[in-house]
Amino acid sequence: MSQERLSVLYKHINPEVEQSRDAQIQCNSTFATHNKKDKKLLDVKSKKRTLKVTDSESGKTIEIPVEYGAINATDLGKLGVRSLDPGYMNTAVCKSEVCFIDGDEGILRYRGYNIEELAEKSTFLEVSYLLINGELPSKKQNVEWSDRVMKHTYLHENLNQLLKQFRYDAHPMGMVISTLAALSTFYPYANPSLSGENLYKSEQARNKQIFRIIGKLPTIAACAYRNRIGKPYNNPQSSLGYTENFLYMLDKLSENDYKPNPVLARALDKLFIIHADHELNCSTAAMRHLGSTKVDPYTAMAGAAGALYGPLHGGACEAVLHMLEDIGSLENVPNFIQQVKNKSKKLMGFGHRVYKSYDPRAKIARKIADEVFAAVGKEPMIEIAIELERIALSDPYFIERKLYPNVDFYTGLVYRSMGFPTDMFPVLFCIPRAAGWLAHWVELLDDPATHIYRPRQVYLGYDERQYVELQNRTEYETRELDSYVSPMSRRRETNPDKQSKMTQASNKQY
Repeated sequence: MSQERLSVLYKHINPEVEQSRDAQIQCNSTFATHNKKDKKLLDVKSKKRTLKVTDSESGKTIEIPVEYGAINATDLGKLGVRSLDPGYMNTAVCKSEVCFIDGDEGILRYRGYNIEELAEKSTFLEVSYLLINGELPSKKQNVEWSDRVMKHTYLHENLNQLLKQFRYDAHPMGMVISTLAALSTFYPYANPSLSGENLYKSEQARNKQIFRIIGKLPTIAACAYRNRIGKPYNNPQSSLGYTENFLYMLDKLSENDYKPNPVLARALDKLFIIHADHELNCSTAAMRHLGSTKVDPYTAMAGAAGALYGPLHGGACEAVLHMLEDIGSLENVPNFIQQVKNKSKKLMGFGHRVYKSYDPRAKIARKIADEVFAAVGKEPMIEIAIELERIALSDPYFIERKLYPNVDFYTGLVYRSMGFPTDMFPVLFCIPRAAGWLAHWVELLDDPATHIYRPRQVYLGYDERQYVELQNRTEYETRELDSYVSPMSRRRETNPDKQSKMTQASNKQY
């Protein structure tokens, strides 16, 4: 194992120790590897370390073991206190082998492999196998895996009919979330609530749902897109590659021999790879949270996709495009930058909660952008984006605040150049992230430390209060109950008869 890798990991779990990535490790910690199922896993065992905590009120002191740079929060209960961490800013809820991030150094690895190498040399289906099963597939395993996934791309005809019931202007992400949840009703024997909570101790049961979810998600997404543009759905083609088949279902019209542009298919494959997992982000945490109840994976996936739908998560690409559209031209960039410094405008696509250097996925996305532009023509807003990046990487204001481009900055421009409407962006995020969600679901099922997720709270409300009968209550200021009123409701409320009834109801004594 390389000294560089050990140095990065040691720095990751012991941030107080200052070491360069290339420095030889000089410490008392022991690094070792051990074999587990014929594969090498990193096993970090630092010298015994504890955390002493003294309660200023009682004077009691406890000594808490520190393992892998973390303490067991339940040990704080010995002092009668809890840890309060809104947003999980410094809370780990599991031990995982799926994804490694070093935000200071700009490193992202899946199962130990650098994201740059995977995006350049691998395919999305290979990477999904890696995330879920722990190792890159052999040639034989890759053929079998790809074949099983692609054979599960068809949707039940009733599911197609369900998708057709959505309004023409339904948001495609809303359609995908709803359809994922509906999938659970098509496979009731895959529901632990009906088949027993130990259902997914069976590898066969797990694998069947994994093949279905990874296989059917592009089909669901393509149907959502075609529904939006009023075109009939296309059946999947299992003879095509994963992203090639997705583009086929999106774009085929009346041709008998239609094949998507291979450059665009490969570009999309790379984008799927860099979006496949990102440690315990909000949606992955939601997948684990729901999975801890032993609910079926379709319902858990729908919940995770719902988290991804939010503008602070999967909707960030769209915000970047809106920002670039507002800037309008290169000449307006200096004025916009000044507005950002004055805090009257937000710089979207820069900064990340984890990365304090350049997001490695953003570097890959920029290279993909050049490949796509060569195939379909340059997106006009790319010049504005490049100028924003140049300023941010050279201006002390942004350097001091460690505001570097993140993956959303270039991804939105690439998707737009490929012809995707902005409301499809979170869907394009959801398809590949399913592999990461499923990898964490499998890991959760196998973790003996897993309990149903049930966070605690710090209660700040009233103590016990006495109930007051309705006619004797004082009116207190509470939340406003105003809401949007439709023209029809406004018209109806002008009805004198209705107003009289409302007055009588408010005067009624109980």
